[in-house]
Amino acid sequence: MTFEELGVMPELLRAIEELGYEQPMPIQAETIPVILQQGRDLVGLAQTGTGKTAAFGLPLLQSVDIVPVYSEYQIKKDRKTGKWLDPEDAPQPQALILAPTRELCLQIASDLQDYAKYLRGIAILPVYGGSSISSQIGQLKRGVHVVVATPGRLIDLIERGACRLDNVKTLVMDEADEMLSMGFQDDIETILQKVPTEHRTMLFSATMPKQIAAIAKKYMTDPIEITIGNKNEGSANVSHVYYFVHAKDKYAALKRIVDYYPNIYGIIFCRTKAETQEIAKNLMDEGYNADALHGDLSQEQRDMVMHKFRTRHLQLLVATDVAARGLDVDDLTHVINYGLPDDVEVYTHRSGRTGRAGKKGISIAIVHVKERRRLNDIERIIGKKFEKGQVPTTEKIIEKQLFGLADRLEKVEVKEDEIAQFLEPVAKKLGWLSNEDLLKRIVSLEFNRMLEFYKGSENLDIPEERPKREKPNRGEARNSSYAREYKGSDTQAEPGYSRLFINLGKRDGIFPKQLIGLMNSLVHHRIEMGRIDLLTNFSYFEVPEKDARFVIKDMTGADWRGRQVSVQMADAARPDGSDKPLREKKFGKPRLKDRGKDYDNEKNRRNYDGNRYFGERMQHKPRKGHRESK
Repeated sequence: MTFEELGVMPELLRAIEELGYEQPMPIQAETIPVILQQGRDLVGLAQTGTGKTAAFGLPLLQSVDIVPVYSEYQIKKDRKTGKWLDPEDAPQPQALILAPTRELCLQIASDLQDYAKYLRGIAILPVYGGSSISSQIGQLKRGVHVVVATPGRLIDLIERGACRLDNVKTLVMDEADEMLSMGFQDDIETILQKVPTEHRTMLFSATMPKQIAAIAKKYMTDPIEITIGNKNEGSANVSHVYYFVHAKDKYAALKRIVDYYPNIYGIIFCRTKAETQEIAKNLMDEGYNADALHGDLSQEQRDMVMHKFRTRHLQLLVATDVAARGLDVDDLTHVINYGLPDDVEVYTHRSGRTGRAGKKGISIAIVHVKERRRLNDIERIIGKKFEKGQVPTTEKIIEKQLFGLADRLEKVEVKEDEIAQFLEPVAKKLGWLSNEDLLKRIVSLEFNRMLEFYKGSENLDIPEERPKREKPNRGEARNSSYAREYKGSDTQAEPGYSRLFINLGKRDGIFPKQLIGLMNSLVHHRIEMGRIDLLTNFSYFEVPEKDARFVIKDMTGADWRGRQVSVQMADAARPDGSDKPLREKKFGKPRLKDRGKDYDNEKNRRNYDGNRYFGERMQHKPRKGHRESK
């Protein structure tokens, strides 16, 4: 099937042929006829990079009624009548496209302008934050047919009275799942309420979370759903590999993986801005061609980094999920998950950035013990099985790097005329070396640093064996809710980590994202959180041993939705899950003797008191007349 058979008009056909479009991609073949012929609302589900912009852009441009816009001079004064033209009479937007980021907004607008090359008089305006709002207002006054906007800037223009949506006939939400994950749901609903009732809505997304289904149900009328592949499924061109290491070895494993792929061109995703900056700085300090992209950068810094990466002057981009949104590069070889995301949809977006345009890509996850369960969840939902990789050894890395050097030597362009004058003195200087000696010196010059760096390096892989499980003591509240929830949970902290108890659980609205946010807002320096075990009334989480006392001190006593937070060492937590700590000996050692007998008794439980802070001497004073149980 061709674009002409799909019903695309000649002016658009001419433009896309010049762009090299030959056969429509699956999402385009399914979507374009529906939009052109049926005029119904539509939900399109397909991975990023599958041609969604042309899928909605071509029929959208074909449906626009091109009314002449005003020139800048006409807004001031009409030459014939000598009167100023009223901006209220200028053409108002007929189509509105919402995008989550400035970069994606500019990209969509640029693609539409390429498609509309032979549509005379059409005005397409990108509207986004971080640029002059006055110039955008000026263009809107002269008249616009298609607006491509980020939600925040569009609402700003609506409130100023500069952008009216009264004539919008088509509304497109591109990367809708990303907009929702970035917190734009309220803005989207505000915009949808400003659009006329009689309009067509098209929603395009890589995944289908519940929030998108809710918006589709509320604001769309009997939409057609077109799915390319399966919902939330990863790209078929992407191989998924994971490396299983201790948390303390993750950075060392990352460097080995990068060294193993000499021609890598990829994104390293981190969970936080601080981690992103730290990893990027360490890589740059050690000579890697890398840079960071995160929310603390100015727009100018951000644009510079993204330009360097798009033009391949950067080999590795270390980024947060939010910062990398809108960065569209087709030829990424690898995506590396330095930390697995909490949401499967986020992983799908990450991995979908490689393996585009029919090319093969690799999505790598560096997983420590506490992330293994999350990896299983991702496998189940995306319908892909991860291959277990072995962290490259020194011998494998050197071998791969040598082949990379040989490949570069084979492909280097030799400009004989330009270098001829320099060859003779160099040949005299090195004439005493044999071909074999010369080759050895070239290799040594390239790899001495790496050989020294990896000398005596250890194997970083850890065996995937089921961790030992502790069972509660027989006397520890056999019939309590704690005993039921505790059963089967892994109580062994990873080496180098401390396992902490917090008196908040699912009933209190605590989930991984909320718990991480709570800790980040209370603790005064960056903490890497390990495994999280959420129970109904309380939870456990792990932090590095060196940070445990800071976490306990800073979080204890804080307010969470009207409840006072209590954090303590897990082995000092009460067996019933209450937030009152066990009696402890000097320097925080928990008293475990006869714990079940004493603390199953409500009367004895009321007679214990203790300090909330870890590491401080306990000031226990029994009540008058009280004697401890033997």
